Amino acid sequence: MSSTTLIEIRRAKPSDAESVATVHDEAWRAAYQGIIPGTELEKLITRRGPDWWDSAIRKGSRISLMVFGEQIAGYANYGRNRARSLFYDGEVYELYLRPEYQGLGFGRRLFSSARRDLVQSGMKSLVIWALSENDGAVEFYKALGGRAVARSSEKFGSRTLDKVAFAWSA
Repeated sequence: MSSTTLIEIRRAKPSDAESVATVHDEAWRAAYQGIIPGTELEKLITRRGPDWWDSAIRKGSRISLMVFGEQIAGYANYGRNRARSLFYDGEVYELYLRPEYQGLGFGRRLFSSARRDLVQSGMKSLVIWALSENDGAVEFYKALGGRAVARSSEKFGSRTLDKVAFAWSA
């Protein structure tokens, strides 16, 4: 007998806060260990616990979840572009999957869903920032057709890391 696992993408609810915090924790450790200094990474993860996510969800932040069966496999957080110097309407602030769900096409589906939502709100072009050393993210956004359009840097404790903006036009 075959079993079917339901895969859906839906908007986050306050009751999801705990699970989203766990996904954030696992995904950030996998993505940034060895890139962002340990103490800084701990601070960034700790700051975004269940209460932070609960508040973001209740305030109406656009947070979409990739749900695989009963488990939240990943999330995307997106909205209006925050960088005034870049002429793109929307921005995907974050797109993360639990490590075991990476490389299976889920990230692509989550990205497409977020992009569709932005387009429906009139934001036809979009930008995403990624740390240059995060090879997985850089390759992923290139594979999705993103063009590198800007560079910047961000300080994490004693370390300054380069970041690159990928863009998709209307």
